[in-house]
Amino acid sequence: MLVRLRIEGLSPNDLHGVHIHERGDCRSSDASSAGGHFNPTGERHGGLDSEFRHAGDLGNIRADADGKVETEFEVTGISLKAGTNSVIGRSVIVHAQADDLVSQPSGNAGSRIACGLISKNPDTFF
Repeated sequence: MLVRLRIEGLSPNDLHGVHIHERGDCRSSDASSAGGHFNPTGERHGGLDSEFRHAGDLGNIRADADGKVETEFEVTGISLKAGTNSVIGRSVIVHAQADDLVSQPSGNAGSRIACGLISKNPDTFF
Protein backbone atom coordinates (compact mmCIF):
# COMPACT_ATOMS: atom_id res chain seq x y z
CA MET A 1 0.00 0.00 0.00
CA LEU A 2 1.28 3.47 -0.84
CA VAL A 3 1.60 5.71 2.24
CA ARG A 4 1.95 9.46 1.79
CA LEU A 5 3.01 11.75 4.63
CA ARG A 6 2.99 15.54 4.76
CA ILE A 7 4.10 16.89 8.13
CA GLU A 8 5.14 20.34 9.35
CA GLY A 9 6.56 21.67 12.62
CA LEU A 10 9.30 19.08 13.18
CA SER A 11 12.85 19.80 14.30
CA PRO A 12 14.74 20.96 11.20
CA ASN A 13 16.99 18.33 9.57
CA ASP A 14 16.21 15.72 12.27
CA LEU A 15 15.17 12.09 11.85
CA HIS A 16 11.90 11.03 13.46
CA GLY A 17 10.45 7.55 13.89
CA VAL A 18 6.94 7.04 12.47
CA HIS A 19 4.55 4.25 13.41
CA ILE A 20 0.93 3.24 13.07
CA HIS A 21 -0.49 2.68 16.56
CA GLU A 22 -3.31 0.43 17.78
CA ARG A 23 -5.98 3.03 18.48
CA GLY A 24 -7.08 6.19 16.72
CA ASP A 25 -7.21 8.06 20.00
CA CYS A 26 -5.04 11.18 20.14
CA ARG A 27 -6.81 12.80 23.09
CA SER A 28 -4.07 12.41 25.71
CA SER A 29 -1.40 15.13 25.71
CA ASP A 30 1.38 12.55 25.33
CA ALA A 31 -0.55 10.44 22.76
CA SER A 32 -0.37 7.41 25.07
CA SER A 33 -4.09 6.95 24.41
CA ALA A 34 -3.10 5.65 20.94
CA GLY A 35 -1.68 2.50 22.52
CA GLY A 36 1.30 0.54 21.19
CA HIS A 37 2.43 -0.21 17.68
CA PHE A 38 -0.13 -1.83 15.39
CA ASN A 39 1.08 -5.45 15.33
CA PRO A 40 -1.70 -7.87 14.35
CA THR A 41 0.72 -10.74 13.62
CA GLY A 42 2.81 -10.47 16.82
CA GLU A 43 6.11 -9.83 14.99
CA ARG A 44 9.28 -8.29 16.42
CA HIS A 45 9.89 -4.58 15.87
CA GLY A 46 11.92 -3.58 12.81
CA GLY A 47 12.13 -1.26 9.83
CA LEU A 48 10.34 -1.26 6.50
CA ASP A 49 13.05 -3.45 4.96
CA SER A 50 13.54 -5.76 7.95
CA GLU A 51 12.77 -9.47 7.68
CA PHE A 52 10.41 -9.10 10.64
CA ARG A 53 8.45 -5.98 11.57
CA HIS A 54 5.20 -4.83 13.09
CA ALA A 55 2.66 -3.92 10.43
CA GLY A 56 2.79 -0.41 11.92
CA ASP A 57 6.58 0.01 11.66
CA LEU A 58 7.08 2.77 9.08
CA GLY A 59 10.75 3.56 9.75
CA ASN A 60 12.16 7.08 9.87
CA ILE A 61 11.50 10.35 8.12
CA ARG A 62 13.89 13.30 7.85
CA ALA A 63 12.58 16.83 8.21
CA ASP A 64 14.00 19.43 5.86
CA ALA A 65 15.60 22.73 6.95
CA ASP A 66 12.10 24.16 7.51
CA GLY A 67 10.95 21.23 9.67
CA LYS A 68 8.75 19.81 6.89
CA VAL A 69 8.44 16.33 5.40
CA GLU A 70 6.70 15.28 2.20
CA THR A 71 7.32 11.66 1.34
CA GLU A 72 5.70 8.48 0.13
CA PHE A 73 6.66 4.83 0.39
CA GLU A 74 5.24 1.33 -0.03
CA VAL A 75 4.18 -0.58 3.09
CA THR A 76 3.20 -4.25 3.28
CA GLY A 77 0.94 -5.80 5.91
CA ILE A 78 -1.60 -2.98 6.14
CA SER A 79 -4.90 -2.30 4.38
CA LEU A 80 -7.70 0.24 4.11
CA LYS A 81 -10.21 -2.59 3.76
CA ALA A 82 -12.02 -4.20 6.70
CA GLY A 83 -10.10 -7.02 8.33
CA THR A 84 -7.20 -7.86 10.62
CA ASN A 85 -4.70 -5.63 8.82
CA SER A 86 -6.97 -2.60 8.46
CA VAL A 87 -5.46 0.69 9.64
CA ILE A 88 -8.76 2.61 9.49
CA GLY A 89 -9.54 3.95 12.95
CA ARG A 90 -5.94 3.67 14.10
CA SER A 91 -3.39 6.48 14.44
CA VAL A 92 -0.09 7.53 12.97
CA ILE A 93 2.46 8.74 15.51
CA VAL A 94 5.60 10.81 14.93
CA HIS A 95 8.30 10.41 17.57
CA ALA A 96 10.85 12.95 18.82
CA GLN A 97 13.84 10.83 17.83
CA ALA A 98 14.88 8.36 15.15
CA ASP A 99 13.73 4.75 15.44
CA ASP A 100 16.82 2.54 15.82
CA LEU A 101 14.82 -0.21 13.99
CA VAL A 102 16.17 -2.83 16.42
CA SER A 103 15.22 -2.19 20.06
CA GLN A 104 12.20 -4.14 21.28
CA PRO A 105 9.35 -3.53 21.44
CA SER A 106 9.27 -0.07 19.85
CA GLY A 107 12.62 1.16 18.49
CA ASN A 108 13.65 3.59 21.25
CA ALA A 109 12.30 6.56 19.26
CA GLY A 110 11.50 8.75 22.25
CA SER A 111 8.36 10.66 23.10
CA ARG A 112 5.34 10.97 20.86
CA ILE A 113 5.28 14.48 19.42
CA ALA A 114 2.43 14.22 16.90
CA CYS A 115 -0.64 12.02 16.55
CA GLY A 116 -3.19 11.80 13.76
CA LEU A 117 -6.25 9.65 13.10
CA ILE A 118 -6.26 7.37 10.05
CA SER A 119 -9.68 7.74 8.48
CA LYS A 120 -11.36 7.38 5.11
CA ASN A 121 -13.19 10.61 5.95
CA PRO A 122 -10.76 13.57 5.77
CA ASP A 123 -13.12 15.66 7.92
CA THR A 124 -12.86 13.34 10.95
CA PHE A 125 -11.17 14.98 13.94
CA PHE A 126 -11.22 14.62 17.71
